[in-house]
Amino acid sequence: MIEICEVGPRDGLQNEKKILSTEIKAELITKLIDAGIRNIEAVSFVNPKVVPQMADAEELLKVLPKREDIRYGGLVLSRSGLERALNTDIHFLHVVTTTSDSFNLRNAKRTVNQAVEELSMVIQDGVQSNKGVAGILGTAFGCPFEGEVPLGRVLTVAEKFLEAGCTEITLADTTGMANPSQVQTVVAAFYDRFGKDLLLGLHFHNTRGLGLANILAGYQAGVRRFDSSIGGLGGCPFAPKAVGNACTEDMVNMFHGMGIETGTDLNKLIQTAQWLEMNMGRPLDGMLMKAGIA
Repeated sequence: MIEICEVGPRDGLQNEKKILSTEIKAELITKLIDAGIRNIEAVSFVNPKVVPQMADAEELLKVLPKREDIRYGGLVLSRSGLERALNTDIHFLHVVTTTSDSFNLRNAKRTVNQAVEELSMVIQDGVQSNKGVAGILGTAFGCPFEGEVPLGRVLTVAEKFLEAGCTEITLADTTGMANPSQVQTVVAAFYDRFGKDLLLGLHFHNTRGLGLANILAGYQAGVRRFDSSIGGLGGCPFAPKAVGNACTEDMVNMFHGMGIETGTDLNKLIQTAQWLEMNMGRPLDGMLMKAGIA
């Protein structure tokens, strides 16, 4: 069984010029839930002046469906983001740092070590406030500015986040630099270091056309949780040339074709992607929404 973390409402929309209304975002999330998605990264608690697409986090959370089987996550990059998040009923904090000094210095004005020190306290405070906390490690498969990011550094950051109280780690390929062989090597190293009980997720962008190939490599290496975005929407406003995320309905189609359950209704996912394309007013990157299932 595959667990999907749908990141379209956050990672998908944050890089779009068109800003959707709170009502449309809520309708998108409701459609995703109706299609079987149960884990949704719904909002981002970042500076609204920097990422105005995410400025309505508090308002959106107030109008989303409240169900015990639905988990909503929110991106947190700093102490100020934590303070905003703790004033909402968000279920999980997705605490993010990159693992590249060059990337972090350009976008957050701090080194990886400085970010980890600050965010470890954010994680601890989130746990003490009875929020679930997942650690998201960006540039885990390479940095657009410095190239290779040492695997040892990625493992060390993960260890510090786990020690601070994270119960999950997601490795993010921020600008789509990963390849399937590398994915299997990195996943094996994580399981070797932290054991098979580590709840490990993978987050791939399709920048170089390898999103689904990398997901399959991760699956073959033992991972069962994957981030994806409806319609292939997405991109990082802080990463050059970052295009959309791995596409939810395309990924589901791949797994269903392999006889692997995802708990989702593929037809409803395609319909949701087509609805979103209409609301975005531009073609989206998903393939299945164009070609159909058969």
